[in-house]
Amino acid sequence: MNFIWGNLPKNAQRFLILIGSLSIIAVIGLQFHVGSQGDTSATYPKGFRGGTCTIESEHLLVGYSGYFISTDYAIPSDAMSAMPVPVLCGKIPSPGTLAVTIDLLYPKSAREWPLTMTLAKTEDNKPTKTLLTIPPEIHKSGIITQVLSIDETGEYGLYLSGKNTDQVEFVLEIPITVGTQWHETIVEFWPMLLLIVSVPVLYNIRKIFS
Repeated sequence: MNFIWGNLPKNAQRFLILIGSLSIIAVIGLQFHVGSQGDTSATYPKGFRGGTCTIESEHLLVGYSGYFISTDYAIPSDAMSAMPVPVLCGKIPSPGTLAVTIDLLYPKSAREWPLTMTLAKTEDNKPTKTLLTIPPEIHKSGIITQVLSIDETGEYGLYLSGKNTDQVEFVLEIPITVGTQWHETIVEFWPMLLLIVSVPVLYNIRKIFS
């Protein structure tokens, strides 16, 4: 292999290095499902606006946003000066307190439906342990707020259930992930990695065409 490489013209070597570098970038992007901005491909579902996700089922469309305070955060005596962190579509870095806001977007008649809210631990996208149940309630303002305490890492589901105008039962799930996967830490540094890889790539491009 070294003999073959050594007998290649310099321009061919640089070209192969360039192709190899670009291939590495592509493989990393596919492996971690990231874009050039370092965000995961699935981060922004249909209808994502600012800090709010829209989540849709057959019978209901809602907007979801949340603010998070970690377990080890010391809340000051003046609660207004506390520093909650906005969370993105139910991804929480660690156990703690999550204040959620749900907007009943469509249909408007959903504001007249008694809705039950349930928080459950999930495995394989199925609820395994119910942690909290809020009895059916009508939300004429179209806004539901709730403070949730989550003590462990893992997968959770926040469910809205009830009957629509036609008395058809439905359940809408808002997935919540507590804790981060090992590769998500790498994803955070994706722009820096891209910059580091780009330097030799651009250098070799300049050499090839000089």
